[in-house]
Amino acid sequence: MNAIPQPLRLETAIDNAATALKRRQAGDGHWVFELEADATIPAEFVLLQHFLDRLDPELERKIAVYLRETQCKDGGWPLFHDGAFELSCSVKAYFALKIIGEDINAPHMVRARERILAAGGAERANVFTRIQLALFGEIPWRGVPVMPVEIMLLPRWFPFHLDKVSYWSRTVTTPLLVLMSLKPQARNPRNVHVQELFRTPPAQITDWIRGPFRSVWGHMFKTIDRVLFRLEKSFPASLREKSIKRAVAFITERLNGEDGLGAIYPAMANSVMMFDTLGYAPDHPDAAIAWKSLHKLLVIEEDRAYCQPCLSPVWDTGLAGHAIAEAEGAAAPSVVEANDWLRGKQILDVVGDWARQRPDIAPGGWAFQYENPHYPDVDDTAVVAMLLHREDKVRHAEAIKRAEDWIIGMQSRDGGWGAFDAENNKSYLNHIPFADHGALLDPSTADVTARCVSFLAQIGHKASEPVMARAIEWLRRDQITDGSWFGRWGTNYIYGTWSVLCALNAAGLSHQDPLIKRGAGFLLETQRADGGWGEDNESYAHAPRGQYHTSNPSQTAWALLGLMAAGEGNHPAVARGVAYLQTTQKPDGEWDEAPYTAVGFPRVFYLRYHGYKLFFPLLAMARYRNLRASNDMRVAVGF
Repeated sequence: MNAIPQPLRLETAIDNAATALKRRQAGDGHWVFELEADATIPAEFVLLQHFLDRLDPELERKIAVYLRETQCKDGGWPLFHDGAFELSCSVKAYFALKIIGEDINAPHMVRARERILAAGGAERANVFTRIQLALFGEIPWRGVPVMPVEIMLLPRWFPFHLDKVSYWSRTVTTPLLVLMSLKPQARNPRNVHVQELFRTPPAQITDWIRGPFRSVWGHMFKTIDRVLFRLEKSFPASLREKSIKRAVAFITERLNGEDGLGAIYPAMANSVMMFDTLGYAPDHPDAAIAWKSLHKLLVIEEDRAYCQPCLSPVWDTGLAGHAIAEAEGAAAPSVVEANDWLRGKQILDVVGDWARQRPDIAPGGWAFQYENPHYPDVDDTAVVAMLLHREDKVRHAEAIKRAEDWIIGMQSRDGGWGAFDAENNKSYLNHIPFADHGALLDPSTADVTARCVSFLAQIGHKASEPVMARAIEWLRRDQITDGSWFGRWGTNYIYGTWSVLCALNAAGLSHQDPLIKRGAGFLLETQRADGGWGEDNESYAHAPRGQYHTSNPSQTAWALLGLMAAGEGNHPAVARGVAYLQTTQKPDGEWDEAPYTAVGFPRVFYLRYHGYKLFFPLLAMARYRNLRASNDMRVAVGF
């Protein structure tokens, strides 16, 4: 591989990538790419159809193709490309294939069943999978933790309250509380069951909720769960009715039209089942729009189909806009059109759930999806506002100011930022039996904190100002001894380190600051022999940080952007990384990337943004060209 990018070849690579990206821009200025998770969401969509008895055989056939394609050779299903077997995902995928009509004696079904049984059987699946099994009558309801709908009436000072959990947990859990209290049974028109996935008959199992527990909290909460199991039947009917009304009111206020409750699949699907359980007719406006919202998530191709966990147009448009701005200038027509679309998505009138912790600040953020006004996030807001500022800070002054005020107001007391809420850090809640996924909260994280610092620095805030100083000190404390930072929303230490190095550069820290030098050192040490970078999602568990068996375009781009932000634009490693991107670019200007490089919940739920393999390499190559052409090697923008 030629480790020194040639100017003419580099310019051609940038032009081809920019052309490819602009080709995907919609007529109204926005971008949206597919957002793919694991087999869980498509499988759940199939099971939902059978819960309701609203079958679509042709769609099921196509989803079955997708499920078979994503099955591993060992018979199970992983949480991400090239990942290890995961029990809960495999149970749902098997159930979906069987209910679609697959022969359980077919080789792929036999392999799946044997793999599930070898891992302990369906009885050892996670809580959300066991709830799905309970809805189909496969296990008794005592097989899931008690979550009575009366939770809706708890006061805010109570140790467990929906205000104390993350936005995604709040929207998923609220309709689920109704379901878990009323305990409906799926219609299951084909009368399909999966008792063959259990090593012990469900009626004989007594240890549904068991360790290992992560702390003494786990033992205490298990005891509370058993007490609630005995007491729940004695709750007054009037109290239950009031609680259900409170839950329904919460949901209908946030139903969010065709974009759905919380604009995320699990919450949307739970709302559909809740309305059905409460007796809403399919054509009732609330039930009908909830059902319709799910279909907006479907990706239907000629021979296969799958269901996305959500849509990402604001995020995609912001990132794509930055790439075009770097390649063609911030005044490029594509950027102007993107910003015009983004301006219309700023949330200015709806006071969302975030206001429970921050009642004195005005709305001003952006959500991730087309519409989700109750749940903007600071990460999207910072990325979009930085793009507006790059294009025309005067034209967009009001929007930028509203974003600035909202982001500053959302800073947590520890100096960092969570994504959707402030002070969402009651860690003991991750130890309740219902939270066996360990992802109930939205605490401060390095990547989100870094994005907020980048934005504030780009619009003129100095590192010495209190809001910035507290954030930078938080990032200083959060750095790992090898120089890296944890990446909460992207894989993983490469993503976190890139994000923070961009922020520290934007804030004006010296490139000789040990904080920056150690971060750059981590990226230099993890470069692969071919010049690229890659990181395994298993780094969220026990795999080495910043390492994988292959390089890939998006993580290579992050590492390059991080090194350039750290003042290492002239380092030979950067030239080699850019050469890797040039060499692996396809004739159509795009790149291939099979690995998942993003995360919903570490060790639980991973994501492949289909746009990452395009706009991040373009951004990195264009920035390299621009820095080499200037007399100043310092990156001038926050992103």
